[in-house]
Amino acid sequence: MHDRKEATVYGQTVDNETRCVHYQSRKDIIAIKFYCCQTYFPCYQCHDEHSDHPAQVWPKQNFGDKAILCGVCQNELTIHEYLGCNSTCPKCSSPFNPGCQLHYHLYFEIEK
Repeated sequence: MHDRKEATVYGQTVDNETRCVHYQSRKDIIAIKFYCCQTYFPCYQCHDEHSDHPAQVWPKQNFGDKAILCGVCQNELTIHEYLGCNSTCPKCSSPFNPGCQLHYHLYFEIEK
């Protein structure tokens, strides 16, 4: 028995693995904790629809913070772990959507 507390994910989720109305593929199983409000959402669109403030990207100096949630096993990853995991959860080996890389600039301070 364990007392692991599951993180709350806000937005229009459609299942218990963090898929939302915007992204529903088999691999869309992560939620991102937004830097501005320290709240998990499945995607930037859910944040925009359910927040009263603009999203802020994670600064590089905070990439050691836990900010990514695997919807399958509820493991929280640091941004460094997520960016280096090759689109696979390091705990449960579930595949993440590699297409999320197209949106990294919306979540993380990155070089263009």
